[in-house]
Parts: sequence; structure tokens; C-alpha cells
Amino acid sequence: MSEGTDQDWARQRSRAIAAHAAERDRREAAEAGQARELIAGFVRDARERGLPTRSLSAQGYDGRTRYRTGLRGWYLGADHTLAIGEDGEFYILTVPGSMRARLTGATVRPASPRLVIGEGARDGERISLRDLLRLRLERDDL
Repeated sequence: MSEGTDQDWARQRSRAIAAHAAERDRREAAEAGQARELIAGFVRDARERGLPTRSLSAQGYDGRTRYRTGLRGWYLGADHTLAIGEDGEFYILTVPGSMRARLTGATVRPASPRLVIGEGARDGERISLRDLLRLRLERDDL
């Protein structure tokens, strides 16, 4: 191959990679938008039903330690690692452990919600966000 051909191929490859990345970003943004609509409906329904909020805590990666977060909302499962905040945001409540977090609490930022929770996980650990939110509305003991 000549140097010009190598450069053409490299440019084409770079354009293809950029196009794929842009398409992936577009799909993820559309999915997050749909998920946010489901979450907004959940928050509205939870408030209408009087489903109480709780102080949310985050779990350390070690699985043993819990940290205050300053957030309030609704846990989505018994393991308390996913939640919807009163602010209508989706939170993944796992954090690295630290002495500072033990003293001052952990900072948890909202995550981009997905339409399927546990995608790529073992069988039985995958559930649609719609079903997870519906199940949560049916339980008031989490």
C-alpha cells in the first residue's frame, strides 16, 4: 500500500468510528429520555399514592458498609442499590469506601437511566425499568 492509500484508509476508519459513536450517543440519549418519562410518571404516582420517601444511603463496593447521602427518595429493590430521588433522578447507590465518606457522607450523582436494568447480567437479574417501577409502586416496605 502506498502512503496516500494508508492515509485514506485511516481517514475513512476515523470517520466510520466517529459515525458509530455519534449513533450510539443518539440511541443512548433517546433511551435515557424515554426512561426519564417513566421515572417522572413513577414519581407522580408515588406521590399520589402517598408512598413515603426515605433517607437514601449508598453501599460501599465491599457490600458491607453503608454511607449517608443526603438524598431522599424511593429504593427500587431490597438490596437498596438503585433508587429514584425526590428530585426525579435515577441513582445507583454504590460508592467506593472511604473514611471521609464515613464521616461526612457519600456524594452520589444522578445516573443516566436505562430502559433495561441489569443488561448483560446473569439470568434473572435483568428487568425492564417499566416493570421495576411498577413492582416498586406495589410495595411499600422497601
